[in-house]
Amino acid sequence: MTTLASSYDPSSFESRLYAQWEAAGYFVPSGKGETYTVLLPPPNVTGTLHMGHAFQQTLMDALVRYHRMRGYDTLWQVGTDHAGIATEMVVSRNLALEGKGHTRDSLGREGFIAKVWEWKAESGDTIERQMRRLGTSSDWSRSTFTMDPQPSAAVNEAFVRWYEQGLIYRGQRLVNWDPVLKTAISDLEVENVEEDGFLWSIRYPLADGVNYEHVEHDAEGNETLRETRDYLVVATTRPETMLGDTAVMVHPEDARYLTLHNARIVLPLTGRHVPVITDDYVDRAFGTGVVKVTPAHDFNDYQVGVRHDLPLINLFTVTATINDNAPERYRGLDRYDARKLVLSELEDLGILVETKPHKLQVPRGDRTGQVIEPYLTDQWFVKMDALAKRGLELVESGQIKFVPPNWINTYRHWMENIQDWCISRQLWWGHRIPAWFDDAGRCYVGHDEAEVRAKHGLAAQVALHQDSDVLETWFSSQLWPFSTLGWPDAQAMAERGFERYLPSSVLVTGFDIIFFWVARMIMATDSFTGQVPFRDVYITGLIRDAQGQKMSKSKGNVLDPLDIIDGISIEALVAKRTNGLMQPRMAEKIEKATRKEFPDGIIAHGADALRFTIAALATHGRDIKFDLGRAEGYKNFCNKLWNATRFVLMNTEGARFTGVPQPRTETEKWILARLDKVTAETHAHYANYRFDLLAQSLYEFAWNAFCDWFVELAKPALNNQDADAAASTRHTLLYVLESLLRLLHPLTPFVTEELWQQVAPRLGITTATISLQRFPQVGDVDTSGYATAEADVEWLKSMVSALRRVRSELNVPPSKQVRLLLQAGTADDRPRVARFASQLSFLLKLETIDWLEAGQDTPPSAAAIVGELTLLVPLEGLVDMDAERTRLDKEIKRVEGEIGKCNGKLSSATFVQNAPAAVVEQERARLNDWTTQLTGLREQRAKI
Repeated sequence: MTTLASSYDPSSFESRLYAQWEAAGYFVPSGKGETYTVLLPPPNVTGTLHMGHAFQQTLMDALVRYHRMRGYDTLWQVGTDHAGIATEMVVSRNLALEGKGHTRDSLGREGFIAKVWEWKAESGDTIERQMRRLGTSSDWSRSTFTMDPQPSAAVNEAFVRWYEQGLIYRGQRLVNWDPVLKTAISDLEVENVEEDGFLWSIRYPLADGVNYEHVEHDAEGNETLRETRDYLVVATTRPETMLGDTAVMVHPEDARYLTLHNARIVLPLTGRHVPVITDDYVDRAFGTGVVKVTPAHDFNDYQVGVRHDLPLINLFTVTATINDNAPERYRGLDRYDARKLVLSELEDLGILVETKPHKLQVPRGDRTGQVIEPYLTDQWFVKMDALAKRGLELVESGQIKFVPPNWINTYRHWMENIQDWCISRQLWWGHRIPAWFDDAGRCYVGHDEAEVRAKHGLAAQVALHQDSDVLETWFSSQLWPFSTLGWPDAQAMAERGFERYLPSSVLVTGFDIIFFWVARMIMATDSFTGQVPFRDVYITGLIRDAQGQKMSKSKGNVLDPLDIIDGISIEALVAKRTNGLMQPRMAEKIEKATRKEFPDGIIAHGADALRFTIAALATHGRDIKFDLGRAEGYKNFCNKLWNATRFVLMNTEGARFTGVPQPRTETEKWILARLDKVTAETHAHYANYRFDLLAQSLYEFAWNAFCDWFVELAKPALNNQDADAAASTRHTLLYVLESLLRLLHPLTPFVTEELWQQVAPRLGITTATISLQRFPQVGDVDTSGYATAEADVEWLKSMVSALRRVRSELNVPPSKQVRLLLQAGTADDRPRVARFASQLSFLLKLETIDWLEAGQDTPPSAAAIVGELTLLVPLEGLVDMDAERTRLDKEIKRVEGEIGKCNGKLSSATFVQNAPAAVVEQERARLNDWTTQLTGLREQRAKI
């Protein structure tokens, strides 16, 4: 008796199996054979598993499991990122919730960092626990945290080396500044949001008594205004920054302002004189063609300022209030209060020309929601030109391959337009910059203070203080491919397999971090190790909801992968989506939409159904619309596999086989040939990262070929008195099922392991787990002589399908036997009918099978056509004749439609000329078959 449960319930075995795998050490690199290494993009230690993680990690895990089963020495390097800003925000929020009055600033640097480590110890492994639930088969003993001692040492070494090579420098440049966090942030942490604003037009008086003749024209070129002006009109969306203007500019070829080159204007509200400069950056067609230049508060203006050597006047403090560089009446004002005062004074002076609504792209911090300031500050930077040139060479030479290849264009564009990289952050949590300053402001860089003193001969009485800033998290993340392998410590490198596992095989990641992470890993790995970090970069799309919208907390459309796996009630789902919203007013709308979409909550689907859904949706490089209905379908797929296995086990009770089956029936040969074909397809799809085609191919074989057809076609043999045929069929059932479970295992590890444990012993397999069992290979079964059997069984399937359709349309009870009359056909049909008579009779409940000779009268019958063979089921005692006429009319209409499709293609010159010859010929053959069927159906219709 089989011990397999009667129904598929993933909750009963998924967690149990994972615990067994991990305890047995199945995920630990073997140290033998060819290596296959995958790097997990380290998620933030503050994070929880979201659909983007689940999507990429499913694909990574499938690749790792596939190669592990092929005998590769697999290393899936996992870990978490310390996430400087995010972690400081989480811990600060927790301090507020404690209600003890502690804040980041009241605790001080050391006290706050101690609190962060406490939080990390309690909550920092949440996402890794969730990854286990998904089935991630990584060696957790090698999990790395970017603030661990080893990667921290790597960060220091990298900084010191690049500094000594002249690649790292400290300078004053414009950065993205968050005035709430009071730190520089990366471009990736800035969201540009379209908002309603205003465009203000302001008169800037010309200095030194200069004037000019101002002329305006309409769209047709007709002159509409001519007057003498002693001012220029400048339009701006940020009037408060005019206090920091150091020039106005016009296009050098703009005829309106040719006489004003090198003139000066008197900056309103300040009295400063600033020059009129010329620059090709100006768009003559926009506004008046005159642009204010504020180099310290606009990234484009900064570049203009560099080209023209303009002074930089920083107006803001770190909290975006006005500093002492502005006139006294503005100092201390918030930037928006300063704007109000500026506009009021401009209006009083009569030089505020116009105010009109204007759509703005407003840069907001993704964590605080505050408007980000381009801010002039002293920061640490990496010179990128030489590094980027080399990084581009490595990709364009083919040493690193992008999949899909079109992403090379994105990579190239970024690398060719690269700017120096701001690597410092004004935070406490992170890798502190290994630089020290003396009281005179001189800077010293080294691995630690002792090294600095020794290297520069600084006595103990020379006061040194370390830079208070930390490095941005991307600096440590760029070292991930080799810092996780022990670099730069020789002993750690030997222990962790630096020489063996670098470069890694593939990086699976999203297109949104090609520049921020992928490019930097390429540059850093080459710079520090002389190697590429990985051979392939597989770029995925982004996971969106079923309507194609980006999943976000604010939209209330986030799906938690664990809720799909384990299920969640509607009340819990609503609470999860509405609690902690930055915009609480959205809660009602989100609740309404959630209850409409999930009136009963989300049922438990199990990890395998989610994983298979993800694979099926993983088209190359496109964003993914995640449809929960697909997950329900793939849960049914797992259930179908479960039930088919129960059937096989019940029909092979007590059987024991070894080796490859020696098939005695045509249906066995057919399924073995199909198995060989799907094995070849599986290997090809893994090689090409076509997970969507992989899922489609495996689904088709498992559901249709094996479960629907072979299991059915095997029943006559299992019930046959031919003991040899029955035994052979049992062997083939077990063999194909076991092979199928291995083919499916990388995508659906849990259900395949649970079923395999029951199937494997009957084939004499003693391996403890399917995850270490050899992956099927093309040619495991010699199917070279099975072509005839394949054709025969495809014919048999067509016969069964046609007659089942007739029985269904006639509503013949399943237990009732019917007569079958055969007419016409090809030379192959008679011998096939003779060979498969027992299967046809068994599967279709046939009372008799008789042939009609040419010209022989036929009784009123229901007809079907298979190729050139007419199948007739006499209607006497079976059916209402009117109903049969209706059925035939419907079938004739269907076949006429198919003929129309064929004719449409074949009448298209584009199709006939451009399609492969074999495809055109196939279409002609299809037309011939449909025409033959139509003739037979019409003849049968005429008879009744």
